Amino acid sequence: MQSVDDIVQDLKTMRDEVEVKIHLASKELQQEFHELEDKWEQLKSRSGLGRTAEGVGSALELLGDELKRGYERIRRAL
Repeated sequence: MQSVDDIVQDLKTMRDEVEVKIHLASKELQQEFHELEDKWEQLKSRSGLGRTAEGVGSALELLGDELKRGYERIRRAL
């Protein structure tokens, strides 16, 4: 199982790749990216808590999975 820091770093890499290309995308993909941005901010602000609380860690894992699926969906569409 990956650590919270590893998950956040992987998501940051995916996010950065998508962010570079998103200006060329359709409005629908741009909207999806902006919705993911809100979730990204949530993950960043809570990721430090994942190391100390099991329940929070599980919630962060779910949020991370949702972000990963969203970024992958956008990346495939680009």
